[in-house]
Amino acid sequence: MKYGATCISKSGSESRSESGPKNESESRFNKGLVARFLSSLSVARIGLALGYLVSLTACGDPPPLADMATEGTELPRTIAWSAYPTGTGGYSQAVAIGNILQRQYRVNLRVIPGRNDVSRLATLRAGRVNFSAGGSEAVYAQEGILNFAARIWGPQPIRALLSNFSDSCSFNFATAADADIFTPADVAGKRVTFVQGAPSLNNASAALLSYANLTWDDVTPVEVGGYNASIDAVLNDRADVVGGACNSPPFLRIEASPRGLRFVPFPHDDAAAVARVRSRLPWYVPHLATEGPTLPAEGLEVFTSAYPLLVGMAEADEAMVYSLVKIMHQHFEEYKNNAPGANGWAMDRQKLEQAFIPYHDGAIRYFREIGVWTPEAEARQQENLYRQQVLARAWEDFLPGAPGAYGEFDAAWLLYRLRALEAEHLITLEDTQ
Repeated sequence: MKYGATCISKSGSESRSESGPKNESESRFNKGLVARFLSSLSVARIGLALGYLVSLTACGDPPPLADMATEGTELPRTIAWSAYPTGTGGYSQAVAIGNILQRQYRVNLRVIPGRNDVSRLATLRAGRVNFSAGGSEAVYAQEGILNFAARIWGPQPIRALLSNFSDSCSFNFATAADADIFTPADVAGKRVTFVQGAPSLNNASAALLSYANLTWDDVTPVEVGGYNASIDAVLNDRADVVGGACNSPPFLRIEASPRGLRFVPFPHDDAAAVARVRSRLPWYVPHLATEGPTLPAEGLEVFTSAYPLLVGMAEADEAMVYSLVKIMHQHFEEYKNNAPGANGWAMDRQKLEQAFIPYHDGAIRYFREIGVWTPEAEARQQENLYRQQVLARAWEDFLPGAPGAYGEFDAAWLLYRLRALEAEHLITLEDTQ
């Protein structure tokens, strides 16, 4: 038995592909197959399945670029971006946006899951993906610090497209309820996951530890190979604390486990503690999280940053960037409820004047077009571009005389970078590197 799809021709008449169901009984059988197929999937994969099913029902040749639903958009037939692993909020949001691209534009979005910060940005720099939907690793790559201080990396010309500031939070400590952790100080002596190759996660953990004047020396680090492995470590009673977005779907597994789930509050009325966190991560801001498992109705005082932060390289095609930003804005109402935290992509949440990395010219072109690019945003853009220029010059000047040994190279670069930024009276992020 063959199965196809019913299509509507340009004249409005109904046509049927050669392999289409021949009668109503067969059509009902097809629908039953689809229903059973969807019911067999995990929640995290339903979005992918829907996108696949939509592609199966597409009929005829895709429309030319000029006929796209949003005028003035120019996208290739396939684009790709890297994201956090399957099941995470960032991945789920990418799938939801991908469904819009497929249905409205016949554009396929390939979402490449990356286990850690380096893998997500390595595919971006190598040109295997067009964009990356990650977190603070974009800042660390710009700065050439942490894992990006290596000879094969150095400061990268990263450009932002859009930021997601959701009702959830980008990073907080989730703990097993049976670990009896109620305050940041209670994390002392507990087992905290340390994700190999993920400086954005590990440094965010260090920043939250600093709230209570703690460091990694005051806890027991539990090394894991990726974000999902950190969840497994808590489930398997190898760890007590894991960092991640408040609405990250894998936290539902902890909530449903015998250990239970509890988030740690970070009260905003302790000014000194807040200052310690922001001295390490100046792009993090105090925030009231209301979206996530076990969060109280009145919200939880935490910190947040853009997650996901959609970025590309400076050389990314301007028309492609412009088109993607335009589509994500104009179709926001269609996908905002289709994945946890997707409402954070709203244009009025972009915080353009507070960015720590420069925006891509294609994104700015659209921001100007809709009247949201302010003089303050332009001033911040020029500051961020200048910072990248200082870092790029420092890297070029450093390399000819750089030591060859791996450890010596990193240490020498970080010192050289520090002095270059100090000479220009720029933020050094010395505590972060």
